[in-house]
Amino acid sequence: MSFLHPEFLYYILVPMLILFALLLSKKSTQETYFSSEVMDKLRVTVNTLTLHVRNWLFLGVGVLILIALSGPIIDEGTVEVKAKSADIMIALDISDSMLAEDVYPNRLRLAKQKALELLKLAPTERIGVIGFAKNSYLVSPLSFDSYAVAFLLRELRTDSITEKGTNFLSMLNVVDKSIKKESKKYLLILSDGGDKKDFKNEITFANEKNIVVFVLAIGTTKGAPIKRADGSFLKQNTKILISKLNENISTLATKTGGVYIPSVNSNTDIKAMLREIEAKSEKKELKSQEIQRYIPLFYFPLGLALFLLLIATSSFGKNSKKNIATGLMMVFTFALTQDVQAGVTDFMLLDKAKKAYETQEYEKAEFLYEKYSKKSQSAEVDYNIANTLYKQKKYKKAQELYEKIHFDDAQKQAKNYANLGNSYVKSETEEGLQKAAQAFEKSLEIEENKDVRDNLEAVKKAIKQKEDKEKNKKDKSDKDEKKEKSDKSEQKDESEAKNKDSKDDKKSDKKSEDKKKEQEKSQDKKNEEQKKKEKTKEKAKELENNTTSQQQSQLKDKKNVMSDEEEKKWLKKLSKKQSTFLYRLNDENKFEDNTDEKPW
Repeated sequence: MSFLHPEFLYYILVPMLILFALLLSKKSTQETYFSSEVMDKLRVTVNTLTLHVRNWLFLGVGVLILIALSGPIIDEGTVEVKAKSADIMIALDISDSMLAEDVYPNRLRLAKQKALELLKLAPTERIGVIGFAKNSYLVSPLSFDSYAVAFLLRELRTDSITEKGTNFLSMLNVVDKSIKKESKKYLLILSDGGDKKDFKNEITFANEKNIVVFVLAIGTTKGAPIKRADGSFLKQNTKILISKLNENISTLATKTGGVYIPSVNSNTDIKAMLREIEAKSEKKELKSQEIQRYIPLFYFPLGLALFLLLIATSSFGKNSKKNIATGLMMVFTFALTQDVQAGVTDFMLLDKAKKAYETQEYEKAEFLYEKYSKKSQSAEVDYNIANTLYKQKKYKKAQELYEKIHFDDAQKQAKNYANLGNSYVKSETEEGLQKAAQAFEKSLEIEENKDVRDNLEAVKKAIKQKEDKEKNKKDKSDKDEKKEKSDKSEQKDESEAKNKDSKDDKKSDKKSEDKKKEQEKSQDKKNEEQKKKEKTKEKAKELENNTTSQQQSQLKDKKNVMSDEEEKKWLKKLSKKQSTFLYRLNDENKFEDNTDEKPW
């Protein structure tokens, strides 16, 4: 056993012992005038503590309090705590293409949510932020202060940089300058990939500067138009531009030793990305410190001192009621010392539960919180248990516990409603979404929160989509029923028509026989006329054969003269330096090439 503050024993114990020695040796005023025999006869014999005994008890109380102040401990050695970090730099694309709404709510806001989630999941890492478009700017250097980094990250907008475009090479240059060159650099890019098809220069630069690139792709290959603040869409040459996810950026990640992951609506993508970064990163030691581990024992001498003080200030007389009261006070004091010990152990228990939660050991955290809740029930402990259940995907149990919790503090109650809404969202049923919306609305009534507001909008959108699907199903079923009815009616009409046709056929047979006779007569007349025409054609051929060769040659000469003149006319036109249609088309292409860069 050792002491944390032995100076109390060195400097106070000796003077206190001298003081109490003088008090114990001092006689009462009566004993100076009367002998001890006379004093015994004068005293009334009662069952009480004498002054001499009380002084000894006070001495014991003083010594025990000094021992408690000196901090007695059981030494368990020292532990070296090292602060290590992979130094992750987040590069957020803030070009206008990030305003496309092919993901909810839009690409930029989703990218911010992913970056903020990374800050929560990695509280022990140094993280910095770069905003880039055509040019790149350092928003926050590498820092352990996640709250300050998160504040600066939330303020980033597309109008933070005036020049439009997406330049990855300039962004990599800023990363290289912002981190020490001797260390390996880890970069997480949150972008839609821009419009570039070939990233050879960027890959070469990253490998030369020892930068490992991780890409979390924001957007879809289907794409979406870019909506401006006034409600109009971004256009180029009078055409609305559609911004799509450029998957070619995956080569920048894979060829520099990193990982490419497409984004999803949940947090599974950023969790997977953090695991990949931690697996591939070489954490460097920033500082180390030795911390002494010990078991405190101060509450034992303190409790005993309180017990002796109670005895020294009490009187044990013949009155049984007073004795009972004194005994109860002693029991209460002993119980109080036990509560002091319990309070210390409970604090240690809560600390362990908190650390288990932070290290994602949710089952252990749940066990420790429940152990503490058996001793002292409180809304905060139940809230922590509900959070551990939510993290373990036990959403029904979490919902039941969140609903029972009620905080007097308005902010805590707002958070409780927000977490209740999140747990209902996980049910993915229409009823669950309705309850989630109600919980989010209750939270916003107490306190306005941007994240809760976004969640409420997302839930309302999901509810509307489900309602639309149900309506479409009903409409389809109604159409199918109508189709079946119409098919049946058509079949009836066809059968009736067939019956009518069979009757009409019998009547028409007689008429057809009469028509055939008339057709045979008309055919005979046509054959006679055809013979007359053939005779006239033969006569015409004979006349043509009688034409002379001179006439034919004259006709040929006329034809040759006309073709030469036409040829000379076309040659004159071709020899002149006039712009043809093809040349004008090249001009238009050249103009388009100059304005080919997308205005985002």
